[in-house]
Amino acid sequence: MSVKQALLALLEEGPRYGYQLRAQFEQRTGATWPLNVGQVYTTLTRLERDGLVVGAGADGEGHVVYRITDEGRDAVAAWFTTPVERTQPPRDELAIKLALAVTVPGVDVATVIQQQRSATMSALQDYTRLKRQAEGGELSWSLVLDSLVFAAEAEIRWLDHCEARLRRAQLERPETLLEEILADEADEEARR
Repeated sequence: MSVKQALLALLEEGPRYGYQLRAQFEQRTGATWPLNVGQVYTTLTRLERDGLVVGAGADGEGHVVYRITDEGRDAVAAWFTTPVERTQPPRDELAIKLALAVTVPGVDVATVIQQQRSATMSALQDYTRLKRQAEGGELSWSLVLDSLVFAAEAEIRWLDHCEARLRRAQLERPETLLEEILADEADEEARR
């Protein structure tokens, strides 16, 4: 997620200070990705350095208010019209965990899969409940919820796939182990 572009997009609606930007971002995304206010101000400093925003003075309470520049508007337009690249997939902790679990001795991979499936099912139920509560509400939050539901459903399908692959590997493994045992016994007999 690009905090930079999100803040620029919010500033297109009008000047704001950091706390307002953070609140607007979290309100529109349902606080799914909470922002640290320090991260917001650090990003605003970089945006100002890069000429995408300018400090527009202080409001009545002393907050520095930022407004977007023409270059910032161009950057937002480019962001909205450029597809999200998939060439560098984000790190997926679950995929990493399972990749390691199948290679580390003593890990009960089936249990890892079952525990994750239970947690993901619980999350899916929560997202579905939130969708029902949000019906007729703000479109932005509804779209975020749709994304979370689809991602959870896809994760469950992937876990089912992993479980099936694990079962197949376990069915193949006894044959491999039996072949190794028979080969070892043949080697021992040949040495005698």
